[in-house]
Amino acid sequence: MQFMSSWRADDKRVLLHFSESTLNTFCQHVQACDTDCEAGGILLGSVHGTHMLIEQATAPTAWDRRFRYLFERMPFGHEAIALSQWTASQGTIRYLGEWHTHPQDHPHPSGLDRSEWNRLSAKRRDKRPMLAVIVGRKSLYVELVSSSGCGLAFTPVE
Repeated sequence: MQFMSSWRADDKRVLLHFSESTLNTFCQHVQACDTDCEAGGILLGSVHGTHMLIEQATAPTAWDRRFRYLFERMPFGHEAIALSQWTASQGTIRYLGEWHTHPQDHPHPSGLDRSEWNRLSAKRRDKRPMLAVIVGRKSLYVELVSSSGCGLAFTPVE
């Protein structure tokens, strides 16, 4: 399976690029079987004006809660990786958002997804929008969620 690496906002003003290692993490956790549980983590990368380079997606940890139709990320492990990357990069690599899987070919956010994204984006210290990614079996759903709860959808660039 090959997910697209380059994406653009519908208004064409914001671009983002997923690194190969980020896409590999997504592929490793696709819910391919009926018994696979949801997976997820955080997205780390750099900001270049209105554009973003997503350099890493953390993998689920032993502390995360994983079920068929629910993923609850616990801070343990993910926050340590984010702080380590922030420190090592002298503030260049930062938290950009969240990702998780859905057992669908072409995923769409649930009401719970939207409420969680709104909560997380509202509490960001840097007031930047939060990147939200849902990994499906055949495609990704990508959205930038502002602290007001408004979302900016992305489409792949071929």
